[in-house]
Amino acid sequence: MKLKNFKERFVANLKKKYSVCPSEASVQQIHEVLSAAVMEDISESWERSRKAHDSIRKASYLSMEFLVGRAVYNNLLCLGITEQVEKELGEYGVSLGDMEEIEDAALGNGGLGRLAACFLDSAATLNLPLDGYGIRYKYGLFKQYFKDGFQHEKADDWTKYGDAWGKRCEGDAVEVHYADQTVKAVPYDYPVIGYGTDNIGTLRLWQSEPVNTFDFELFNKQKYAEASAEERRAADISRVLYPNDDTNEGKILRLKQEYFFSSASIADLMKKHKKRFGTMDNFAEYNVIQLNDTHPVIAVPEFIRKMILEEGYSFEQAFEIAVKVFNYTNHTIMAEALEKWNSELMEQVIPQIYEIIVLLNEQFIGDMYRLGIKREEIDKMKLIRNNTVYMANIAVYSSSHVNGVAALHTEILKKSALKEWYSIYPERFINITNGITQRRWLALCNKELSALITKLLCKNEWITELESLKSLEKYADDENVIKQFIEIKDAKKSQLADYIEKNDGIKLNKNAVFEIQVKRMHEYKRQLMNALSILYIYFGIKDGTIKDFTPTAFIFGAKSAPGYRRAKGIIKLINEIAKLVNSDEDTKDLIQVVFVSNYRVSYAEKLVAGADISEQISTAGTEASGTGNMKFMLNGTVTLGTLDGANVEIVAESGEENNYIFGAKTEELEKIMPEYDPRSIVEADEKIRRVVNALIDGTVSDDGTGLFRELYFSLLEGTSWHQPDNYYVLGDLKPYVEAKLKANADYTNRMSFARKCWLNMCNAGKFSSDRSISEYAESIWKISEIVI
Repeated sequence: MKLKNFKERFVANLKKKYSVCPSEASVQQIHEVLSAAVMEDISESWERSRKAHDSIRKASYLSMEFLVGRAVYNNLLCLGITEQVEKELGEYGVSLGDMEEIEDAALGNGGLGRLAACFLDSAATLNLPLDGYGIRYKYGLFKQYFKDGFQHEKADDWTKYGDAWGKRCEGDAVEVHYADQTVKAVPYDYPVIGYGTDNIGTLRLWQSEPVNTFDFELFNKQKYAEASAEERRAADISRVLYPNDDTNEGKILRLKQEYFFSSASIADLMKKHKKRFGTMDNFAEYNVIQLNDTHPVIAVPEFIRKMILEEGYSFEQAFEIAVKVFNYTNHTIMAEALEKWNSELMEQVIPQIYEIIVLLNEQFIGDMYRLGIKREEIDKMKLIRNNTVYMANIAVYSSSHVNGVAALHTEILKKSALKEWYSIYPERFINITNGITQRRWLALCNKELSALITKLLCKNEWITELESLKSLEKYADDENVIKQFIEIKDAKKSQLADYIEKNDGIKLNKNAVFEIQVKRMHEYKRQLMNALSILYIYFGIKDGTIKDFTPTAFIFGAKSAPGYRRAKGIIKLINEIAKLVNSDEDTKDLIQVVFVSNYRVSYAEKLVAGADISEQISTAGTEASGTGNMKFMLNGTVTLGTLDGANVEIVAESGEENNYIFGAKTEELEKIMPEYDPRSIVEADEKIRRVVNALIDGTVSDDGTGLFRELYFSLLEGTSWHQPDNYYVLGDLKPYVEAKLKANADYTNRMSFARKCWLNMCNAGKFSSDRSISEYAESIWKISEIVI
């Protein structure tokens, strides 16, 4: 498309809305006027797309997180107007690059939320009728900053300058009822623009507002706080993503959030369908709902409740329809991460839902007896047991399909995590390996590499057909092409180093190896093992046992949940190691460590393009998929990792010889862990002992908090909820260091190393979210392309 009369409208609207000319306007004002022009020009296509989605069978994606990131660049790219806007703004001395100051919409914490955003992008591009539902958090996750090496959080007020891409739809507001309050769910709609198509999907995010905003009588009695109490209580529900829930009050708020957007979304879908067809009898023919993890599973009993109380269906009829409508994506195999709720708490907050879950549990028990399942097996699978509601069990029992998100992950679900369910409902289980959108994660974030790819292919078909990269394998031994590739990699590393210096005040050696681990901070992702390996190498360089080490910048990025004490301890440890090695005269020219602050989508766009080595080192069998590994791979980076999650498939595509794989495999750990004693490793290996003792011998300081001592004992003695070294950090440490040193040595032959990187990029086609969404559409949702 082309923006109509953009220059004239741009100048006129800046004058009309802000009384400024382009040279006087702030970045936020320019962004607001630019986005308003785009929103105006796409409005007709968006409305046609809405009607088209509602007229045929469609899918709705319910997710607690949508980590969409900054919208402006992606929207211009998908509309094909980046060059027009850049050129016409340039005539007024304005650069699109200035939009770097615009806030990310940080409405997610990691892969789960970014996956949801990629899926909507792919569906829009593939002309598939998929729309998203979530929460419009006022403050998103949080902004992270470091003080004395510790993580601190502050509110991320991403809408403080307005919400340029969101459209408030007051007429579609619905009420959500709790035992102690009723709130209004007001939707804000965001366009999801398909690349090179007229199809525009919709991300509908709900904001919680009070039914009665202000009690004037209380205010008049000078009870000022009480007069606005209901407004504050309602706003709390959509205020922050993942409120700290280590207290009962936090758990109640989290449960209210999950019910809030699930209830509002179900009400919205039912209202739209009833308006069009006048009956709910054919709801399952026109609607399919994908539950992204367990957070929205509460939508199942809510749907059944509304079908019974508002539409007059029997429980059995409503359940039968629900099974046809709902599908569940599982994102974890760890029992402690499978969501569950205290029965009394649920009954206290949403008693109307707990009643339906009790009925579901009773029906489940009856179904199992009719199938001849033994009582002890039934007891293990109940939806409610030991005064606890198991949300994953509700999801599996009440869905048509349950999918894992990587081949290994799905097999583990079948064999262990959900094996009892798989034995009863094998036809429900399916694998769909996750993917990423190449529009944002290559075309947008790495324009230099994108240009080379397009030049070699003689067209840009890869932007919608990523498998076409496979044909570039023939250039792996073309010295001229690989040299161009190295030049691009060095340019992206230089850009990343400049960005880190600007944002975090740390000057990196741009000629060093950039070895990067960025993802959620969690013990199973083993940032701790990475930190310990750096100490291992540091000590080795100091004592002369490690020689000829290629200068390396070890770059971390991650946010810890505010209440996750041990994860915060690992962040402090990494920052203390950075202080140690970066200032040591013997090592500062060989090792640099930096923990970038406030890791987010816009930071990730620079990190994945500037990496030489991608760290994907989770304990085998713990990572469901990992999509960060795909982003690095697509930008021509080798993987240093375990055979876990999607790493297994990445290696299968690009070749183990082009990556650095180490560590115990899933089947090996099944035999190792029951008898595993990490103390034996520490006692037998002097170098590992020195690294572990560094946590308590004063080598690094936790400022008297006891955090490092706790990390030490979690490794050697375990905790109340897991065994010693639960994630096999010490068991994998030595082979990990060996793999690290091998990659480090290989880097000295830039041409050979770049060839490995190139072949990773060429074989990234499978990991497009376009492929993932096509599989969902065909195998689970049964939806077809639409014509706008």
